[in-house]
Amino acid sequence: MDDAFTLLRQAVDLLPKDAAAENGQTVGDVRRDIELHEWEMALDVLVEISDVHPVPIAFWEMLTEVARQMMLDRSRRWCEWRGWEVKHGTIRATLTLLGTDEGGRQRAFSGDGRLRPLWDIGNRTADGQQDLNIARLWVEFAPQLGPGETAVVRLAPLQPEQWQHLNPGDVITMHGAQPAAGIAEIIEVLPPRV
Repeated sequence: MDDAFTLLRQAVDLLPKDAAAENGQTVGDVRRDIELHEWEMALDVLVEISDVHPVPIAFWEMLTEVARQMMLDRSRRWCEWRGWEVKHGTIRATLTLLGTDEGGRQRAFSGDGRLRPLWDIGNRTADGQQDLNIARLWVEFAPQLGPGETAVVRLAPLQPEQWQHLNPGDVITMHGAQPAAGIAEIIEVLPPRV
């Protein structure tokens, strides 16, 4: 396996020469960061550029390995997550957790994709009963989400084909147990980009 320095350079080469992040940082900035051995900065900017420019799965595989070598566990999980989205599509929603007084969770959970709650997305069993589906959950722009809080989240269903009927505006329910633990409104559904 190549070292982090080499992988960062290879990932940059997968981007258009004029690629830039929303904040104005460019491929040239990443190349400079790499030469200055600012590898964590280069990794962060590459992730930001990929928010604007579609990238192949190989890009995310390289960045996952870079983050692993640099022992940046949250960044590694994020790059793995984004690679999963390239293959399976992206579902984003605004999630509001019920408060503890409403029967919701008792404490905050880590928002880094490890939680796998059940979701009522409208599917039913053959006999008409509620059929819950599992999806990992990533909280955008926050390390955790607590009772009564609202955040934009990304969902990674274990069976993506069962979620294909969802559209922006649809409301789904998160369950940790009975009753519901939160309510989410779908804000974006993107197809796979492989």
